[in-house]
Amino acid sequence: MSEKNIVDDAISKVNDMGTRAGDAIKDFKDSETAEKLADGIKRGAKTAVEGVAKGAKIAADGIAEGTKIASQTIKNNAEANAKKRASRRGTPFDQQSAYRTPNDDGKMVFMLRNGVAIPAVGYGSFLATEKEGKAVILDAFNEGYHYIDTAAFYKNEADIGEAIKESGIDREELFICSKVWPTMLGKDKLRESFEKSCSDLGVEYLNMLLIHWPKVSQKDEEWIPKLQESWAEMEDMYKEGKVRAIGLSNFLPHHIRPLLETARIKPMLDQLELHVGYMQEFTLKYLKQEKIMAQAWSPLGRAKMLEDERITALAEKYGKSAAQILLRYLIQRGIPAIPKASSPERMRENLDIFDFGLTDNEISFLSCITETGWSGEHPDLVEWE
Repeated sequence: MSEKNIVDDAISKVNDMGTRAGDAIKDFKDSETAEKLADGIKRGAKTAVEGVAKGAKIAADGIAEGTKIASQTIKNNAEANAKKRASRRGTPFDQQSAYRTPNDDGKMVFMLRNGVAIPAVGYGSFLATEKEGKAVILDAFNEGYHYIDTAAFYKNEADIGEAIKESGIDREELFICSKVWPTMLGKDKLRESFEKSCSDLGVEYLNMLLIHWPKVSQKDEEWIPKLQESWAEMEDMYKEGKVRAIGLSNFLPHHIRPLLETARIKPMLDQLELHVGYMQEFTLKYLKQEKIMAQAWSPLGRAKMLEDERITALAEKYGKSAAQILLRYLIQRGIPAIPKASSPERMRENLDIFDFGLTDNEISFLSCITETGWSGEHPDLVEWE
């Protein structure tokens, strides 16, 4: 009942009491006594009405405040449930942050510019299946990896496809990334490469597709039009829903700028060799300006950084391995990584990096280590044919 209805009901009852009292007054022969009685009844009625009104207001205010609290509680619970559902799907809920707080399983995801979430740590499959085939990929799934990075060049997509099928993991829970080799650039060739990758992997779509290198040879004078044509085809596949995100690999600013001249959709990610001792800061600054996420391949410096005394000292301080220090550094720099590992123990270790953090001074120290551990592969030097 509303405050107005409560007051109106009270007034009606008091008026009824007043009417009955008035009838009773008529029985008094002493007019003075009757007047005093009438006056007392009026004052009592007024006081009663004021009291009821005040009580009604207090009750109404209480109901309003209770409703407000209940509404906020419902909203908070809904948001919390949405976050839990987002964690299970691996989709981001914090639109203001490059990466969000850990999931229920202790992992973390980064958010691409188009809203697609990418696990902070994926499994790099280059050379991983050479000895044991699909078994290594199944180990990775068992250790908690749902992000597998592969490429047509790795020639292991069929093995990964078999592992996906045997794992029983729902396709929507996996993040599968493949890459197109530069010999397959061009509208028709690129589409052919994509379709073969999907066929070998046993999937109908890819979560992410990258161009592996900007050009096949330093002598190729047609690399820019090939690149632009290929990117246009990837944009079409993205719009068709065949890929959830499109990007690049091993592209430096002077390779990206010609692509942007004709691009309708900006690349969402650039996969680069990035690790302590080789951080390519100029390129990272450019990618940040263009809102293109950087991702690290060879995040451990091809194992060359694992014995570095500067890294092992930090590992001892935090009770972690050198690999965990190197990966944690990249995550804190806002860079997802795809380390390789052949044993379940190493796989597990590479995921266990979310229960500690490096200080700002340690991040600065590691960022200033001079060039160490570089693979020697540079997009302006390599020859792929």
